[in-house]
Amino acid sequence: MAISYIRPDKYFDGAFEQLKSINAYAQASNIVVTDEYVDHTSQNNALESRDEVVAYFKKNQNRDLLISDIWVLSSNIPDLLQMFACLLKNEMRIHVLNAGVVIDQKSDVMLVLGLIDQLRQILQGRDKKMIGRPKGSRSSSKFDPYLERIITYIRENVSVSAMAREMGVSRSSLKDYIESRELKEVAKGLVTLDVPMDAEEKVIGTISCPQTKNI
Repeated sequence: MAISYIRPDKYFDGAFEQLKSINAYAQASNIVVTDEYVDHTSQNNALESRDEVVAYFKKNQNRDLLISDIWVLSSNIPDLLQMFACLLKNEMRIHVLNAGVVIDQKSDVMLVLGLIDQLRQILQGRDKKMIGRPKGSRSSSKFDPYLERIITYIRENVSVSAMAREMGVSRSSLKDYIESRELKEVAKGLVTLDVPMDAEEKVIGTISCPQTKNI
């Protein structure tokens, strides 16, 4: 059994995009996700101030953790290093879905370094690549904070009308939200996920080292 951790980031993916990947992966891998944690705290918060998250991971030691990518844990490299170290110390197995790899205490250190270096490269070039609105902002919605609740309703076969009454929102707006994000397909694990071949080798191969300047 496993847990999943979702943290929307305006420069990367929204909550529903991460949930889509997680459910597709779990379905394809026959993994039972017993708990989904959606963290809506600011991506700028340092790990030392994320008490609820730290407590959540401590409570779930020795479990499989599903995340869509490593930036979900933190987009701050020092915090990410600490997060990796603590999760592995607590004998958790980290499934990084977009990279198609699983990390545990026995993993090659080059795999972990490769994932971290991938994020370093993305962050380093983000200002040049992120022109206009951040990637995730196009998908933001007033319903995003209620994603877990909506997914639970769908899995319990609650009608959209009943959901809207329970939440005190417009049925048409809620229906549009569910349809635009394919949440029925996501909740029932009907979305597929492409897992790259030779994933570990590809991650290690992306490590970028400084080049000597010609003098």
